[in-house]
Amino acid sequence: MTTRTHLECSRTGEKYPIEEARNLSASGAPLLVRYDLQAARRNWNREWLASGPRSMWRYAPILPVAKPSSITSLGEGWTPLVRLNRLGKDLGAANLWLKDDGVNPTGSFKARGLSCAISMCRELGITKVALGSAGNAASAAAAYAAAAGIEAHIFMPNDVPQSNYLECQAFGARVTLVDGLISDCGRIVAERKAAEGWFEINTLKEPYRIEGKKTMGYEVAEQLQWRLPDAILYPAGGGVGLIGMWKAFEELEALGWITGPRPKMIAVQAEGCAPVVKAFNEGKDHCEFWPDAMTVSSGLRVPKPLGDFLILDIVRQSGGTCIAVSDRAALEAGARLARLEGVFAAPEGAACVAAAEKLLASGFLQPDARILLYNTGAGLKYIEAWSALFPRMPGGPADKLGGLITPR
Repeated sequence: MTTRTHLECSRTGEKYPIEEARNLSASGAPLLVRYDLQAARRNWNREWLASGPRSMWRYAPILPVAKPSSITSLGEGWTPLVRLNRLGKDLGAANLWLKDDGVNPTGSFKARGLSCAISMCRELGITKVALGSAGNAASAAAAYAAAAGIEAHIFMPNDVPQSNYLECQAFGARVTLVDGLISDCGRIVAERKAAEGWFEINTLKEPYRIEGKKTMGYEVAEQLQWRLPDAILYPAGGGVGLIGMWKAFEELEALGWITGPRPKMIAVQAEGCAPVVKAFNEGKDHCEFWPDAMTVSSGLRVPKPLGDFLILDIVRQSGGTCIAVSDRAALEAGARLARLEGVFAAPEGAACVAAAEKLLASGFLQPDARILLYNTGAGLKYIEAWSALFPRMPGGPADKLGGLITPR
């Protein structure tokens, strides 16, 4: 199956054995899985994918799991790629697409990364995992840990969406609610993991979740007949999906499966928590911690992503940009998406619609460009957030956004 060779520090290039359970490199940077792509190129043909599983495991040769018996899958990946004709006409974009990862198991793209991470935990003999999460990663971790028979310890902010809390409890995870942000949850895991015997699976604190996330890039290439979009708008909280897709494009080029320019990678954040946007606009290589982070898009409430330097480098390499939108604009854009295309997206995915509208209006995106929006979750997982736009009773949840919103 796999053509994996070793782990590599994303900052220094230092190599480590892949057969050992590791978190960060010696320099404190995320580790990346490397493969013998020349061997994969000789022994694997993209035409064979048609007979592969309709999940992300169709790309098993460039995923790190060595033993098929280790794979813990609930059918994640191979999600729909939808042409947005009506919304595209409304926004002035002739070639607008949506990759809808809200149909994944547990309702979000996090299923990809956690399927891969938990599969590797099984292979490495790990029996206890822990992570801090703003919501959807917790749900996916709890689900895949349950499927694998692994003990899961989940730390989430007190105001996490109710759906995420209920899922984790139903899956049998040990859940702790924290009076703070995802950064506080991650700190607790880091402080307690040694004494508790947990393997930490926080965002980019281990090398495997990014491998599951990179399959988003493989799927986009395959579903578009190996011609990449001109631009990809991605809601970047931790930014692992953006980093993973860029890694996928690098690997696809080495495999000889794609040629031509890569997409402009556009990181979308919320105005109430936009550390990457601020660093990009100031020409910096790293983010500063964002104080008082607040947004209805729980997946974007990440005050300082660990992979900030990777996100910023990719955006600049690609000729892309970073953009923040208000919660109001995101939810209104999401309502348009639902009304015109029948897709009920997470607020994070809705933010990409609002960002595309702004970038088309400014001329950064051209009307004839092939533009791909990424929806990372199902709208039904965010009932509290959407209640601000569609309250059942006046004067209730709508106050969070300063009054009722009238969708266009």
